[in-house]
Amino acid sequence: MEPALKQVSAEFAGKVRVLKINADDSQDVLNHLGVMGIPTVVAYAGGKEVMRRSGIQPADALRSLFEAAFAGKKPVVIPPTPIGRIVRVIAGLGAVVAGWYLDRSIVLFVVGGILIFSAFYDRCPVYRAVATRAKTIFRKTVE
Repeated sequence: MEPALKQVSAEFAGKVRVLKINADDSQDVLNHLGVMGIPTVVAYAGGKEVMRRSGIQPADALRSLFEAAFAGKKPVVIPPTPIGRIVRVIAGLGAVVAGWYLDRSIVLFVVGGILIFSAFYDRCPVYRAVATRAKTIFRKTVE
């Protein structure tokens, strides 16, 4: 992720400040920020957290994150790449096949289904409708 981070931070030089925290040396900072996975990118705007992403992020995702932080709004969610979709489908099918041969394991069937769904969730109209409604309800309960 280092090359992508350097490239995108250079594009936003003077607009966005990038701070790297060593997880081994700064456990108290990670605990304070609530970081559960490494690497994690956290974007702040106006002193408030705008977005958080865990895992290795490609340059496009970092660019979206930096643009949102600079504008002070939430970034657009970047859907999985075609290769990412293929990897998720293959892993999901692998889990389903393993579940079939391992005494019809329901757990592996469910994991396989979730992996396959995660490859195409952004194209599912039912998911969009349910997610939008759930976000609305959650915002009301938090306020």
